[in-house]
Amino acid sequence: MDLMHFTKKLISWYTERKRELPWRKIKDPYPIWLSEIILQQTRVEQGLPYWEQFIKEFPSIHDLANATEDKVLRLWQGLGYYSRARNLLFAAKYISKELEGKFPKTYKEILALKGVGPYTAAAIASICFNEATPVVDGNVFRFSSRYFGIKKDISASKTRNIFEKYLQKVIDRNQPGVFNQAMMEFGATICSPQPKCVECIFRESCYAFSKSMQKELPVKTKKVKVSTRHLNYVAFSSDNHFLLKQRGPKDIWQGLYDFYLVEGELSEGELMHNLTLELELKGHLNINEKTEEAEHILSHQKIMARFFEIELSEMKYHSIIQKTNLMSFSIEELLNLPKPKLIVNYLEKVGIK
Repeated sequence: MDLMHFTKKLISWYTERKRELPWRKIKDPYPIWLSEIILQQTRVEQGLPYWEQFIKEFPSIHDLANATEDKVLRLWQGLGYYSRARNLLFAAKYISKELEGKFPKTYKEILALKGVGPYTAAAIASICFNEATPVVDGNVFRFSSRYFGIKKDISASKTRNIFEKYLQKVIDRNQPGVFNQAMMEFGATICSPQPKCVECIFRESCYAFSKSMQKELPVKTKKVKVSTRHLNYVAFSSDNHFLLKQRGPKDIWQGLYDFYLVEGELSEGELMHNLTLELELKGHLNINEKTEEAEHILSHQKIMARFFEIELSEMKYHSIIQKTNLMSFSIEELLNLPKPKLIVNYLEKVGIK
């Protein structure tokens, strides 16, 4: 199949078969940027309600720029990769104040925004400003490698340039945004990890199909090493109030709130000994017999968590506040805090929701 015919056929398919998504009906860069940030590492089905909630709470980039980090993180709760939310807020403040609310218009300018990579910048530049810069995300890697027979390792940093050169030959110069969205859509819905070759309009000219290499392409050799962490959470409470802390930088869940934490593979006795030494709790422990255990999988870490509920006297409760960075919250305040999904799940299990 010649390249021009490939482009026309793809756009024709997209026009007829594309999913109806709200951000596809507009050209305003703010909601499109928001959608692209949310959809990084997130499926459309999961991300759509978050996008709708953000647009409802922050109709303009100025509204988002004026939001607190806690508010943004709370709305983001459950999506994971929370650095996206912090970068989103940082970039919104920059655009609102430094650029007077005017969104950057070129690929290079958009790429300079915090939290924006080559894929996101290309998507926004092409969709909103008609710049003919091809997008290369996981869906495009997969579709392109199979169709064109590109056998380069997609985990290698230099490989993106190879794919971009192929796509520069086929991108529609008149409607690059439509072409880019069509490439992503086809990779997401047809040329998926388990490809629907029976439904594929490119089957007869596809390299992978002709060689039965759908499972071998794209080539990806680099694997993320997953480490296991053991988190022992202690939910201190007194008179329907709970102690939590805000997580600091350089670790998972930055800016979110969780309970007092002792990390390590400890027995219950070892944990209680730790609490006795660190917080001088000897003689003050009233441990709830029900201990919750949970497993939580992140991209690079496997979290094994246990939750212990300890009710304190009012005097000891306030003594711990003075000794630690823990803060007291009522149940209503607790529910409104941005929290890791692990903590949200625990609270729901014990009836706090």
